[in-house]
Amino acid sequence: MAKIRRSSEFGIGTKEVSFNLPQIMLRKKEIVSRQVQGIRHLLESNGIELVEGRGKLLSPNLVEIVQNGKRLGEVQASKVIVATGSEPAKIPQFPIDARNVLTSNEALEIEDIPRDLVIVGGGVIGCEFAGLFSEMGCEVTIVDILPKLLGTLPNIEARVTIQLEMILKRRGIKLLLGKKIEKIASQPDGMIISIEDGNELKAEKVLVCIGRQLNSQGVGLEELGVKIERGGIVVNRQMETNVAGVYAIGDVTGKMQLAHVASAQGIVAAENSLGNKSFLDYQTVPNCIFTTPEIAYVGLDREGAKKAGYEVKVGRFNFAFLGKAQIMGEAEGLVMIVAEEGTFRVLGMHIIGPHASDLIHEGALAVSQGLTTVDIARTIHAHPTLSEILCEAARAVHDKAIHS
Repeated sequence: MAKIRRSSEFGIGTKEVSFNLPQIMLRKKEIVSRQVQGIRHLLESNGIELVEGRGKLLSPNLVEIVQNGKRLGEVQASKVIVATGSEPAKIPQFPIDARNVLTSNEALEIEDIPRDLVIVGGGVIGCEFAGLFSEMGCEVTIVDILPKLLGTLPNIEARVTIQLEMILKRRGIKLLLGKKIEKIASQPDGMIISIEDGNELKAEKVLVCIGRQLNSQGVGLEELGVKIERGGIVVNRQMETNVAGVYAIGDVTGKMQLAHVASAQGIVAAENSLGNKSFLDYQTVPNCIFTTPEIAYVGLDREGAKKAGYEVKVGRFNFAFLGKAQIMGEAEGLVMIVAEEGTFRVLGMHIIGPHASDLIHEGALAVSQGLTTVDIARTIHAHPTLSEILCEAARAVHDKAIHS
C-alpha cells in the first residue's frame, strides 16, 4: 500500500488508496485452502494414509488416535516422527481474550483494524505485524523488555537491527525498548497497559507476541521417557530422540522455528528412519523476517565469528547505490558480508532491504559450500538486478566496491 500511495513518483495517477479487509481475509483463506488441498493431494497421490485426530504415543511403535473425545483406534509403525509444532505463548499477566488482547492467531483473523495497537514483544512476529498494521493506518507501539528489536535472535548483525529500528520510527511506529509491562487491564474506552516505570499506555487492542509454546505435552512422550528440555523434544543430529525409533521435527524440537527448517528436519528424519545417514547443519540455514523491508541472514555475525576464533573482514554495500533498487523505489537497507581474514571464506551474510528473503540464498550457498568473497565477486551478476548488491558487498570486503 505504501508503494501505491507513492505511485505519483512513478508517473502513475491513483485515487485515494483504501483497503477492503474482508476481501483481504477471503484471499488469504483461499490461498491457505489451496495449499492445504495441494498437500492432501500429494499425500493421496503418494499412497500416504491420512488419519485425522489427536495422537498419543502408547509405545515407541504404537499411536492411539482420538477425535472429539472418541477413540478411533491405534496405528502401528516401526518408526514414529513427532511433529506437533507450537502455539502462541501465554502468561497470566497478559489476559488474552481473543477480542481485545490477541495472539498472532487472532490477529490473522481480525475483522476490523484497530485505531491503535500496542504490540507486546519486539521479536520476529511482533515486528512483522507492526509493519502490517501500520500500513493499514493503525497507530502502532512496540513494547519489549529487551533493549533492542529482534534481541533474542542469535547471529543477527547489530547494524541490521539498528537499521530496522530507524526505518520503523520513520514510518511512525513507536518503540518502547527496555521496558517491562506489569499488567494489562480493560477499561470502557480501551486497554490500559501499565509499564514498570510508572507510565501507562492506552490502546484499542493489544497484540501479545512473546514467543511460542512448544507442543510437547499430552502426547505420551513423558510416559515413554523421551527427554524434554525447556518444553522442546531433545533430538540428535539425525532427529532421533533418546528413545530408539522415535524422531521429532519442527518447532517442537526447540531448534529454529522456521517452516523450511521443519521441512529439512522432516527429510533428515525420514531418511534416517529408513536406515540412511543424514544430518542437518543449522549454521547454513537462511533466516528470513518478513518485515518491510525484509531481513534475511545466514551464518555468523561479526561478534559470533570473533567468539568462534576467526579474524574477520566485513564488506558493506547500501541499496541506495544500486540502480535496480532506485528503479523500484525501494532503496532502504544494506548487505553485509562477514568473511574470514586471509582466506576470505564467507562466514555470514546479512541483508535488510527489498527481496532480502530471495537474495539470501546466494549467501546460504556460499556458507554451506565454503565459497569465498572472491568467488562471489568474480561471478557476473546481471544488470540491473538486486543481486548485484551481493557482488558489490563481496568486492567491499577487499575495498574494491565499484559503485560506492
